[in-house]
Amino acid sequence: MVQTEAVKTGISTPAVKLSAVIVAHNEEDRLASCLTHVAFVDEIIVVCDKCNDQTEQIAIDAGAKTFAGSWHIEGERRNFALAQASGDWILEVDADEHVSAELADEIRQVIATTNYDYHQLLVDNYIGDRLVRYGWGASFGKPGYAGLFRRGAKHWGPQRVHPAVKFQGRKGFELKYRVRHYVDRNISDMIRRLDSYSTARAADLRESGNIGSFSNNLRRMFSRFFKCYVRRKGYREGGMGFLVAICAALFPMISYLKARYEDN
Repeated sequence: MVQTEAVKTGISTPAVKLSAVIVAHNEEDRLASCLTHVAFVDEIIVVCDKCNDQTEQIAIDAGAKTFAGSWHIEGERRNFALAQASGDWILEVDADEHVSAELADEIRQVIATTNYDYHQLLVDNYIGDRLVRYGWGASFGKPGYAGLFRRGAKHWGPQRVHPAVKFQGRKGFELKYRVRHYVDRNISDMIRRLDSYSTARAADLRESGNIGSFSNNLRRMFSRFFKCYVRRKGYREGGMGFLVAICAALFPMISYLKARYEDN
């Protein structure tokens, strides 16, 4: 392990080891760029879930510790990925996310000095080349997430989509610089994501034995739209903010209807 010299005492102390963890499914067009933006870490873990393109080979060629498999539950594959990391700290990103040089420097500074166990990362979400900063949330987009944490501090729940997260230890401050998240290539991609997410959520609802009710999900439609479009200022993004709020509002209702009327 690399050693750093303590200037005042002259004592040699071990550097803090940082692992980046990425779970990918058929991300051959985006993974290489993501890996370039996490090259500052000490170890990169890539878990390839049901990939049938060049994702795995791209990860191998980049020098990442690469694992291939098939998981039906998002929480299970994310926990598997975290278990492969050997770093003192873990940076968890998706294949469609980039870490800027400024954020990389901030992350290194934080893990070298913090007394906390996990920290929130802010996110800039892009639809195509357009930055859409306001209005995300309500299970359809993340304005931020606890993506920097000590090994063992984070555990994902057993859900197919948007699994619950449990933490051990103390929550720290929010980092200043943002992760760049290329969440959707275009509007059609966003609508396909709504369809995919709601199908997975419907399966979770059926397994739980409690799919909810039409009236409750109708109420949630309005409350989620208000949360995204008004409280989270989606109106500042014009039509894109309206579209994000509509998708967030429809997500629980479509999930419920699929759980009730579709077999799988």
